[in-house]
Amino acid sequence: MTRIVITDCDHPTIDQERAVAEAAGVELILAQCRTEAEVIAAAQGADGVIVQYAPITRAVMEALPRLKVVSRYGVGVDTVDVGAAAELGVAVCNVPDYGTEDVSDHAIGLTVALTRGVARFDRHMRAGGRDLAPAGALHRNNARVFGVLGLGEIGAATARKAAGLGFRVIGADPRFAPGEERNGVRVVSQEELFASADVLSLHIPLIPATHHLMNDAAFASMKPGAVLINTCRGGVVDTTALLRALESGQLSGAGLDVFETEPLEAGHPLLEREDVVLTPHAAWYTEESFSELKTRTADHAARIVTGAPALHVLNGATGVRVGASA
Repeated sequence: MTRIVITDCDHPTIDQERAVAEAAGVELILAQCRTEAEVIAAAQGADGVIVQYAPITRAVMEALPRLKVVSRYGVGVDTVDVGAAAELGVAVCNVPDYGTEDVSDHAIGLTVALTRGVARFDRHMRAGGRDLAPAGALHRNNARVFGVLGLGEIGAATARKAAGLGFRVIGADPRFAPGEERNGVRVVSQEELFASADVLSLHIPLIPATHHLMNDAAFASMKPGAVLINTCRGGVVDTTALLRALESGQLSGAGLDVFETEPLEAGHPLLEREDVVLTPHAAWYTEESFSELKTRTADHAARIVTGAPALHVLNGATGVRVGASA
C-alpha cells in the first residue's frame, strides 16, 4: 500500500491529515523524529513524507529510495535540502498562502503594540502607573513610513493593511526594480528602505543569502529610532546585533514572533527588555489557518504519491526518482 509518514508533528491530532489520506487510499503513519537517523528509520518504504521540523537532507533522501515527495507544514523549507531533492527527483511542496491574512494581521498587531505604546502602557498600569511617560513620544501613523522587506503574498498583505492605517508604505524586493509599483506599493532599493522606514517589517525567506541580513551594518543604516518587526524567520536577524541596536537607541523597539533559537530560553536578554514585544511563533495561527495548513499539506503529498496533478512544487521535481527503473 502507498504510504506517507509524518516525520514529526506537535499538533494535538492528525485527524484532518488522516481524512485526506483515507480519501486518497493512502496509509498514513505518525512518527516523532528529530535526527536524520530517526527519519530514515521511520520512513523506510515510504512514498512520501510530511515534515514539520525534522531534517530532510540529501542523506535522508538517498536512504529512502521510494520517496517521491516531501511536503512541509508551512511556507519555509529551510530544514529541507531542496536542491538535492530536485537532483534526486523528489518533489518538495509547501503551503505558501495558508497564513497570509493571519501573519500579516500579526505583523500589524506587533506594530501597533509598539508604535502606540500598548505593551508598555499595559505593564505600567498593572504596576499601578497612570501617566504617559512609559511610551515616550508617539506619532500619528500618517506622519510615518512603513517599510516592507519582501513583497510576496504576506508582505503585500501587510503593506495593504499598513496603508489602511494611514502609513505611507514603501517596499523592497530583489525581484522588483526600484521605481516599480507592486500591488500599490512603491518599490525602492533596500538601502532607501532602511534609511526611510520608521517601521521595517520583514517578510523574506531564510536562505544563505538572508541569514543575519539584519546585522550591525544593516541596523546602522536604518533610520534612527525605527521599529523592527519580524514574523518571517528568526535567522534573518542577528540577535546579538539587534540587542546592541536597541541598547544604543538606534532602534526604538522590536516586535518579534520568531527567533534564532526557539523557544527562547529562560533568562534570554530579549525577555528583559521593555522595548520589545514578543510572541511565541504564533503569527500563523488562527483556527482557519490551522485547518488549511493540515489539510493542504496532506493533500500535496497524497496527490504526488497517487499520481494526481501536483500543487505548490517548489523545485520542479515530479516525484519520479532519478535513476529509478521504469
